[in-house]
Amino acid sequence: MEARASAKYLRGSAQKARLVVDMIRGKRVGEALAILRFTNKRAAEAIEKCLRSAIANATETAERENVAVDPDELVVRTCFVDMGPTKHRRRVRPAPQGRAYREQRHFCHVTVLVSSEDKEGVEKTTQGRGKKSAGKKGTTEKSAKAAETKASVAETKGKAAARKGGAKKAAAAEETDREKTTTKRASKKKTTASEETTQE
Repeated sequence: MEARASAKYLRGSAQKARLVVDMIRGKRVGEALAILRFTNKRAAEAIEKCLRSAIANATETAERENVAVDPDELVVRTCFVDMGPTKHRRRVRPAPQGRAYREQRHFCHVTVLVSSEDKEGVEKTTQGRGKKSAGKKGTTEKSAKAAETKASVAETKGKAAARKGGAKKAAAAEETDREKTTTKRASKKKTTASEETTQE
């Protein structure tokens, strides 16, 4: 069950009214009314009237269609604010040194859509989905576990390969160090032998 109400040509800018509307979107009707009642904004009172009108429209349409609707179970499904006209609403404000500041008188249009959730239908759909999704969940859990094991195996292989590569690099570095040290020792021996021969 859905019902709509709109309030047009409200005094105030749409930007300021949107600050109030954003607080009640998606909340239950009782909570939204409490928020609007204790909100210290100019647009809150007019938006509260619009919300009450939407609730009344919902109960009236429910009575016409012979459907039982509890007003406390209604939810503010959507609510938005549109810009109103500023044409022919320009005023002039006196300013210092004989100047005049031009200002616009803004108007806005508020629309509120209220709907009730059919609990029985929702429960039936969730139960039906639960049976199907149970099998799907089992398969998805198995596939997720398999993917995790594959990923872990791939990581361990990559680490082992990296270790092997690192070991090979380390061994190659050690061999080059040994070659360098042996060449240095050989060169030192040659120099000492040449010095001894020159001394003799």
